[in-house]
Amino acid sequence: MSNERSSFAAGWGLLAFSVSVLAFSPAQAAEELNALVWCDNTDPALIEPFEKANDAKVNLKVYEGTGAGLSILDQSQPGDWDVMVIDSIDVQRIAQERFLPLADDSLPLADQFAEVRMDDILVLDGKRYAVTEKWGFNAISYNSKAFSAEDVSTLEKLTDPKFKGRIAIYDYYLPVLGMASVATGTPTKDLSEATLAPVKDLMLKLKANSKLVGEVSASQTALATGEVDVVVGAGEWVTAGLHAENPDLDFVIPEEGGILWTQSLAILKDSKKADLALKFVQHVLSPEGQAALATSSCYWGMPAQKNAALNDEQKATLKFSSEQQAKDLAASNRYPAPDADLDKKMQDLWNDVLQAN
Repeated sequence: MSNERSSFAAGWGLLAFSVSVLAFSPAQAAEELNALVWCDNTDPALIEPFEKANDAKVNLKVYEGTGAGLSILDQSQPGDWDVMVIDSIDVQRIAQERFLPLADDSLPLADQFAEVRMDDILVLDGKRYAVTEKWGFNAISYNSKAFSAEDVSTLEKLTDPKFKGRIAIYDYYLPVLGMASVATGTPTKDLSEATLAPVKDLMLKLKANSKLVGEVSASQTALATGEVDVVVGAGEWVTAGLHAENPDLDFVIPEEGGILWTQSLAILKDSKKADLALKFVQHVLSPEGQAALATSSCYWGMPAQKNAALNDEQKATLKFSSEQQAKDLAASNRYPAPDADLDKKMQDLWNDVLQAN
């Protein structure tokens, strides 16, 4: 969730710590697997069961942003890396050059939510190059002790004077402008230069009520400490991990719909451990793997698999149920995917909003 994310998206950087190699592994493993990942994939609850089951050592390197990940690959020897976590919207751009096709019958795709399978961007020329492992929404996080879910149920409601100084805005233009576009009647897929005027008007009203515009950690801290009561552009990935300490922190999908994010897992084309890499992918998609990934100590999110082994408390915190997910996904929009010209205009609009009083 990097606030520097451009149309060549920067992954879920909340969240991603500085690049480092981490290993949770048996002392004398028979095999090693090297993975480029985001921070949520480093949780021992996810990695250690795979290592024990396969007598393997998983070496994990955390990176932030697809560009940074590709740079690591370019500076490495072919075969150095086996598995990569990537923002789903970037897969098509690099799939055939970088990734090994995955056989659908080797994956539990039938257990995935249809809307997050992303076949239109993860499958090229009939071949699947990545599989969704986790997803969620850019939506509205809030303190339920200060405001009700109804109070914060649309972006327009947040322009009310009662929210003056109580709002933080997530400082990443694509999802937040996407939310404003949907709120003003234009689905993200139809966003254009001609539809930006009402988006800007709404954003200026929100900015006037805001206490701060900040990246994830600043916005999350402001919400947790009570400096603000609402974060526009946040969601389950901001509040779910804090829920045990402060159950008043919650999230709501706007009535007009949230902005859907997804992250995917792929096997590198030059991997010398393709069989072990596939086992790792299958482990992450298993009910137990999905539960561990969804509740990672780095950040929580929705599991891609309907049968994730979440307990009742975890499901309640994530608002995870087939009925709820079906409703929220049906109303969701994907991240805006502007061309270069529109992207520049959106960034210019965002800068105008940031500079407004």
